[in-house]
Amino acid sequence: MFKKIILALFISSVTLANAQEAETSILSFSNPLEYDGTEFYLIQSKQRSKTLFQEQYIPKDENLQDFTQLLDFSFFNKEIEMELAVRQKVESVQQREKKDKFAKVNVTESPDGKEFVVDYFISESPETGEPYMEYNIYRFKNMENGGQKSFLIMSYAKRMYGDLKSAAKALAKQRDHLMATMIEYKVPEIKVAASAPGK
Repeated sequence: MFKKIILALFISSVTLANAQEAETSILSFSNPLEYDGTEFYLIQSKQRSKTLFQEQYIPKDENLQDFTQLLDFSFFNKEIEMELAVRQKVESVQQREKKDKFAKVNVTESPDGKEFVVDYFISESPETGEPYMEYNIYRFKNMENGGQKSFLIMSYAKRMYGDLKSAAKALAKQRDHLMATMIEYKVPEIKVAASAPGK
């Protein structure tokens, strides 16, 4: 079941709306959100299933075809086995390593064992448009929401377009800063608003 959810998240990440419409946060976040000195605007807020709520944010005037930065919050209002979720994300990147020479994945566990961070590099050379390197950080966090156990996957993606080798080197130099930003980020309080599935 969880494997299907992860797959659905991956598919939905490339099919969400491109325009920055006047979306309302189903997680009751402010819009825009500030992250690492940049304002991110809500472009999609959806209840994907009975238990999954997903939102995506990008900088102003960007779109999902050629964004430079993307924030994603996938909130489950139920308990999820964290180590399984982490393993599935790691394995998906490891599979990609067979055809993407730039793909590389790392796993970091918080000192208290309550959070995991998976960060990885991938590259794309689309048939149309510029090739790009992408650095992703996924933060897996067990939570309690109103006394109910819940689970959050917060992710951040940064893309650099053009020469892949140069982009890979530039992103590698930013890794420590980007990791620290994600780990230290204070997740806003989550209050799920009432909404029908598929809103």
